[in-house]
Amino acid sequence: MKRTAVSLQLRLVFQLLAIAALLAVVLYLTVRTVADQAAEATQDGVLGAATLAISERLQGGDDGVSVDLPYEAFSILGSISADRVFYRIDAGAATLTGYDDLPLPEVADIALRPVFYTRDYRGAEVRIAAVSRTVLVARRPVAVTVLVAQTRQGKEAIAQGVAQRAAALGLGFFALAALLSLLAAKSSLRPINRLAEAVERRGPQDLRFVDHPTPVELRPLISALNGFIARLRAGLSRTETFIAEAAHHIRTPLAVVRARAEIAMRQSPSEEAREEIRALIRAVEESSRTAGQLLAHATVVNRSDQLIEEPVDLTRLMRDLVATFQPTAELRDIALRLDLPEGEVTVRGDRPLLEAALRNLLDNAVKYSPEETLIEFQLTCADGHAEVIVADRGRGLSGQGQAQLAKRFVRGTNAGDVIGSGLGLTIVDEVATAHGGTFTLADREGGGTCARLSLPLS
Repeated sequence: MKRTAVSLQLRLVFQLLAIAALLAVVLYLTVRTVADQAAEATQDGVLGAATLAISERLQGGDDGVSVDLPYEAFSILGSISADRVFYRIDAGAATLTGYDDLPLPEVADIALRPVFYTRDYRGAEVRIAAVSRTVLVARRPVAVTVLVAQTRQGKEAIAQGVAQRAAALGLGFFALAALLSLLAAKSSLRPINRLAEAVERRGPQDLRFVDHPTPVELRPLISALNGFIARLRAGLSRTETFIAEAAHHIRTPLAVVRARAEIAMRQSPSEEAREEIRALIRAVEESSRTAGQLLAHATVVNRSDQLIEEPVDLTRLMRDLVATFQPTAELRDIALRLDLPEGEVTVRGDRPLLEAALRNLLDNAVKYSPEETLIEFQLTCADGHAEVIVADRGRGLSGQGQAQLAKRFVRGTNAGDVIGSGLGLTIVDEVATAHGGTFTLADREGGGTCARLSLPLS
C-alpha cells in the first residue's frame, strides 16, 4: 500500500505548534495557580491582621471577659472586596459574641499565631482565621478563641480575572508562536531548498560531486548523494569506454573487409557479383562511419562533464577544417567558400569538442550537397558571441524540425541513399549546450540548409 508523503515543513510546523500549545496551557495553569495562591495569601494576611486586632482588645476582670471590637478591622476586610464577614469569640465553652455556629478549627491547641482553614458556611465557602489568647477572669486563666471569616467570592473573582488575562496572553502567545513556527520552518528548510536549486540548475551531463555549503545535519545526505554520483559516473565511464573500444576494434576489421571487397569487385567478371560487392562495400562504409561517430559521441559525452577550457582561435580551426575537406569536395565539384573576419576570433572551450562539432557541420554539408554547388562557411561576431554559419544547397530538412533531427540515430526522410549514422547533429547540439551556446538548423531560402552555431566570446 502506497504511503502518502507528508510535507516536512508542515510536520515541523505542527510539532512546533504542539509545543507552543503545551506551553500556553502550562502558562495558563501556572498563572492560575499563582493567582489563587496570591489571592489566598492576601486574604489570609487581612484575616489574620483582623483576628489579632480583636484578640488584642480582649480584657479580663472579676465579672468575665470583655472586648471592644475594632470596627476598622472589619472595614479593611470590606474594602478589599464585597464579601460577607463573620466573626465569633468564645471564652471557654461559651460564645461571647458573634456567630455561634461558625466552624471551629480542628486543631485543639491554637497558638498566638493565626490558624487558617476553609469551610462551607451558610451556603458559601469561607476562609477562617482563628487565634487563641488567655485572659484572667477572677484571677483564673480562661482561654479565649477569636474567629474571623470571610467568603471567597472576591478572591475567586480576582483569580478568575488574572486567569482570563493569562488565557488571553496564552492565546496571543500561541498565535505569535504559529507565525514564528512557520518562519522558523521555512528558515530551517531553506538550506534544503538551496541545495535542491543548486542540483536542479545542473545540466543532464553534469555529474560533478555536490560541494554546496550545508548544515551539519545535511552532510549525510550530501555524502549519500555524492556516493550515488560516483557510482553513476563509474557506470557511465564503463559504458563510454566500452563504446569507444568497440568502435575502435570494429573499424579496423571493417577496413580490412572493405579493402578485400574492393579487390574482389575488380577481379569479379560478373556484373551481378560486382553489384552485390558494391552493396557490401556500402554497408561496410556505413558501419565504419557509425563506429567513428559513436566514438566521437562518447568523447563528447565524456568531456562535456568536465570541460578542459582553453582559448580556441575559431578562424584558424575553420581554415584547417576547410583544408581537410577540400579534396573530398573537389571530387564532387563542390566549391567551399570560407568567409572569416580580420584577426583572431577567440572563444574559451574544449578544442576537441569544438572541432568535432564544426567537422560534423561541414561533413553534413558536403555529404548532402549536389555536385557543382557552393557551400558557404562563414564566421561572424556580434553581441559578445561568435557565430559559425554553414549554408549549402542540399536537400533541406524535408519538413522535419531541428528537435527531431538532433535526436540520436535519427536521420532525415530524404537521406536514405547517403551513408550516415544519425549522430552528427546530436554531437553539434551537445557541444553547443556544454559551452553555453546555441545551435539552430533551418531550411535555406532557395533550397538547402543553413546551420548556425553560436558560442560566447572569451
